[in-house]
Amino acid sequence: MKALLINGSPRQHGNTYIALKEVADRLAQNGVESEIYWIGNKPVQGCIACNACVKKGFCTRGDELYLDVLNRLKESDALIVGSPTYFGGPTGSLCALLDRIFYSCAGDLENKVWSSVIICRRAGASAAFQRLNMYADMRNMIHATSQYWNIAYGWKNGETSEDKEGLQTMRTLADNVAWLIKCVKGRTNELHPREKWEIYNYIRK
Repeated sequence: MKALLINGSPRQHGNTYIALKEVADRLAQNGVESEIYWIGNKPVQGCIACNACVKKGFCTRGDELYLDVLNRLKESDALIVGSPTYFGGPTGSLCALLDRIFYSCAGDLENKVWSSVIICRRAGASAAFQRLNMYADMRNMIHATSQYWNIAYGWKNGETSEDKEGLQTMRTLADNVAWLIKCVKGRTNELHPREKWEIYNYIRK
């Protein structure tokens, strides 16, 4: 059992990392291997709507970040994404990556366990949390919940380690992620077959 944790913060070992590390440590206690993957602080290519991935099955821009995440995702049973809050949303670089991953790799996402983690100084976390969860809602992923929204607070580097409730929320999340992975692995063949997706466009000639 393995979980991929993506750190979408430009700070590799900042408050987002602290929250994700709390999740990773608890996953280990539950017998789930995990990796915290930092997307870095360089510009990230966004989706240009070329639709080449529809035929190829992967994004043809083919940069190292995208390919690294895709390869790790294929081997993972769960995906947990973390981000600080920027103007009520996740970081732009993280969303640019996720736009491409979720558009081009639907088959590698379906039936995997999903959750997101948000760090915030004061406000905007709920909107950022919802923004990230909308990715999973369109790819038949299985949401892992916690005792509260997966939000922890902190501004200066390291302050999140003082948010006792926030860190407890992360540990509870990890317990639930581990439990769901075990459930999915035990009943994969019992999932109801998917209906063919009927795409409807409102504009008609």
